[in-house]
Amino acid sequence: MEEKKNSLVIDLRDVARQIWNKKSLFIKVWLVTFVLACAWILPIPRTYTANLSLAPEINNQSTGGSLGSIAATFGINVGGITGSDAFYPTLYPDLVSSNDFLVNLFDVKVRTIDGETSTTYGDYLAHYQKGTFYMVPVYWTMKQIKKLMPKESAVDQGSAESKKLNPFFLTEQENDIINKMRGLITCSTDRKTDVITITVQDQDPLIAATIADSVRLRLQNFIIDYRTTKARNDEKYYSNLVEESRQEYEKAVAKYGRFCDTHRDVILQSMQSERDQLENDMQMKYNTYNVMSTQLEAAKAKVQERTPAFTMLQGPTVPLKASSPKRMFFVAVMLFLATCVTILYIFKKEIEGALIRQKDS
Repeated sequence: MEEKKNSLVIDLRDVARQIWNKKSLFIKVWLVTFVLACAWILPIPRTYTANLSLAPEINNQSTGGSLGSIAATFGINVGGITGSDAFYPTLYPDLVSSNDFLVNLFDVKVRTIDGETSTTYGDYLAHYQKGTFYMVPVYWTMKQIKKLMPKESAVDQGSAESKKLNPFFLTEQENDIINKMRGLITCSTDRKTDVITITVQDQDPLIAATIADSVRLRLQNFIIDYRTTKARNDEKYYSNLVEESRQEYEKAVAKYGRFCDTHRDVILQSMQSERDQLENDMQMKYNTYNVMSTQLEAAKAKVQERTPAFTMLQGPTVPLKASSPKRMFFVAVMLFLATCVTILYIFKKEIEGALIRQKDS
């Protein structure tokens, strides 16, 4: 039993001595690993990250009461269960990643921080992305394959204005660009506070900040349009009614005026009854016009009431430092892994012998 225990004892001084004796091997491994790691990580283009956060105004029309407060402490928002708003902040990430939303970003004018490139965002993603030299053969092969199956694309023509993109029917290149956008643009919502966070990654810091602000603006416009759709439709409806009632009132006034002018000295009862009827009709038309005008003003006020306000908690700024790749961290990890593999290689025989003795025992 004592021999079994002794066979598993590791002499750290002996281990350190053997490692020191192999220091030349470690130096060679570190040099090779350092060169290969640098050759792999340095050509990878740097990526910059821009983010912003904003808090939208929420319609608190729920009757959850204390239940909603208790649920909020556990990160659960039950306000939408009884509220009248069917589009909750938790659905904003799905909206931002949808084709209909991303297609609108193709037209955004962008400019690199050095001022050398000024184009649309869709054209920038299609033709101005940097790659690594060891991926050139892969890119070239994919490009040759796509040439065999040419498809018309607005992005190929260098301008999104030449053709209106249809999110229902996208070309292969347009679909590839949208998938690339999904990887670069993310939106998240805090379930407790409903704070929206928009994050954009790009190889150029100015473009990253520009697209982050563009996504914010388009998301705000979508939310405002959704919240005010019914109120704006009501405003348009009452506006038409006001115009119709105004025209009817003006016709009634003109008709009453002509009758009074042509029957000024008439004392017949029938003529007086007709005049009174025209006057009553004119008054009714005026009352209708007055009521419709009041409804129109109420509808306009409803549009303003339903328009949500947004509080910018953190605005987009041009990042000063790249967020990825972490070059120093990558090289350090590679050197650590190389050291571990080298140690295992040096003590390979000892480890195999220990495993065999342990199995035999």
